[in-house]
Amino acid sequence: MHYSASRVKQDYGATGVLYDLGSVYEGLSKITDKRKARGKLYRLETILMIIVLAKLSGEDKPSGIAEWGKHHGKEIVELMRLKKSQMPSLNTYRRMMADVACQAEVERMVGKYNQQGEHGEVYALDGKAVRGMRKKDDEEWREYMLSVYDVEQRKVLSQVEVGRKENEITKAPKALECVEISQKVVTGDAMHTQKALSAQIVRQGGDYIFPVKENQLNLYKNIQQLFAPEYPKAGFGKIETDFLTVEKVNKGHGRLEKRTLTTSEMLNSYSTWPGLAQVYRLERQFQWWRSGRCYRTSCEVEFGITSLSRKKITPDRLLCFRRKHWGIEIGLHYRRDVTFKEDATRMTIGNTGKVMASINNLVIALIHQANFHNAAQARRWFAAHLSEAFALLTTPFS
Repeated sequence: MHYSASRVKQDYGATGVLYDLGSVYEGLSKITDKRKARGKLYRLETILMIIVLAKLSGEDKPSGIAEWGKHHGKEIVELMRLKKSQMPSLNTYRRMMADVACQAEVERMVGKYNQQGEHGEVYALDGKAVRGMRKKDDEEWREYMLSVYDVEQRKVLSQVEVGRKENEITKAPKALECVEISQKVVTGDAMHTQKALSAQIVRQGGDYIFPVKENQLNLYKNIQQLFAPEYPKAGFGKIETDFLTVEKVNKGHGRLEKRTLTTSEMLNSYSTWPGLAQVYRLERQFQWWRSGRCYRTSCEVEFGITSLSRKKITPDRLLCFRRKHWGIEIGLHYRRDVTFKEDATRMTIGNTGKVMASINNLVIALIHQANFHNAAQARRWFAAHLSEAFALLTTPFS
């Protein structure tokens, strides 16, 4: 398996490992080690590399990572050119993630690495609760990580912590500050429909597509009224509109979904929303079928705004971009919860849960870089090909 087209700039690690500049290995070697030199048996990047290799191979719990390291000790010593044949203990891994490895530096390293290589058109903004960090009987627990996710390339470009007394509204601008969003489209949920965030996205050269709900009541009512059904009145002619409409139908798994998107520019001169170019009404009609008969139906209506003008985007493409937002649920949140068992793994000590969440983001990007679409299949393959996993960590994002 080939990961990088060229090996121009290289260097040697402290143990003699040859790596490419811009690789995961280089990034991990630059994370600050808070320990004193005396009594240090393992370098921090060595321990972090073993953790990432174990995660690529299918281990999720610290105990599983420690056991995996012992079972593959001989290969790890050879690949990483270690002098000690003894692998770190479970307590060493726990201590490294809890308070030795700086979580902010780990997150910056993952973001910097993932911002290499190709990028898609749509960046989804969404938060996820890290339930594995919850301590028993902590009723006030609230730990979220807000991510900027490249939907097409399946990688997290930025992630920030949302603390107990914070929310995504105040953290979203920080998450986008360190990401190049010029000529990209940022999507989010109704919580992110804020004037300040919209203005920031436009200033950074990007565009936005946001749903509008009652948290922006005046804007919501104006869009709702604009798209309200027209009832003819005696003596009055038909009201002229600029509506453009597109319909899409998808079938699969016993469900039929019909999506109808209508756009308008009629509020542009009226609204003071930063960068507003169009408003839209999206109707989703669902039918569930079994044995040739429809047994259930539902309908959802969403109103929204975008800074993309009709010169930049057609209604058909706008509908496609809006749907891509939900790629973060399947491509990131589902994988972290189900494949990587993030919520089921108890990590309540120090920064363990946050560090592991950042490493999960890294591993998901690495799996996509290796051209796997199924994360579970990829982890089984890497478990049987450790040298390939190591090669992936010593080359830059291609």
